[in-house]
Amino acid sequence: MNKLLIIVLLAFCLNSFGQNNPTEKAKPIVEEGKRMYRSEMASWYGTDLFLESYKNRENIGGYFSYSENDTSRCIFFSKEEPVKVIGTISFDSTYNVKSAIVDIEERDFKLIENDLFDIRNKTLILIQNDTLFKVYQNTNLNLIPLIYNGKKKVYVLTGPTKSGVVIFGNDYLIEFNDENEIVSKRQLHKNIIPIEYGNTVDSEEVVGTMHSHLPETGDFITSTDICTLMLYGKFTGWKTHNVVSKKYLNIWNCETNTLTVIPMDTIDKINKDQKKRQNKEKKSGSH
Repeated sequence: MNKLLIIVLLAFCLNSFGQNNPTEKAKPIVEEGKRMYRSEMASWYGTDLFLESYKNRENIGGYFSYSENDTSRCIFFSKEEPVKVIGTISFDSTYNVKSAIVDIEERDFKLIENDLFDIRNKTLILIQNDTLFKVYQNTNLNLIPLIYNGKKKVYVLTGPTKSGVVIFGNDYLIEFNDENEIVSKRQLHKNIIPIEYGNTVDSEEVVGTMHSHLPETGDFITSTDICTLMLYGKFTGWKTHNVVSKKYLNIWNCETNTLTVIPMDTIDKINKDQKKRQNKEKKSGSH
């Protein structure tokens, strides 16, 4: 039995272990990553639709996105004071641009939109004045404000400005209190990890990739990793992406957008068993 098949079977078994299963423990990370993905999808498609309808480009101050139930909205706001919403692009869960609702009527912020605008703005000011944040060539920083379950935070992801590459790392999390004051800031990955796609190795298409986590990043895949994989996985042709830490092997299925987490000590045991079997087979096959 090859190692890949063993891991697949093991993952199936682990999924039946309930709450002690590390895959279960990682569920909140997956849910957070999917929230970020929904926000970014609205921003990706909403920008094009808004610019097709709104002609006063000099009045565009910026944008952000958020989700309510099954609807995701991309909000554009004015540059001039007082700041107003100048465009709202709404999507259902399919993000089909043909069924999107484009509204360019000027209006005031809703309560949640005002908070999202505020924490986004404060993050921008922080980025401009804090050496924690780095910007690399051929990349830009994307801000994803989230308000969920009473928590206010802004994730900062590094996105490529050139096609053919997926960027992990150089990502940040800023957390706020109820008064929209910054209470913490931290870098999630300590480095930047660009992975090219569309290339072949020995004339074979690359269908699986990986990166590793230092202890300070954590044992599990990050929600920023998941958001990135969901955004770019459809373009890469990857079937899986693995995140390896000291404690776990995190296997992200790019086709089903699901995560399986396997303890590294379990994999070590499998490898040892494999070596024992191979040695026995060699001995039994010798003359």
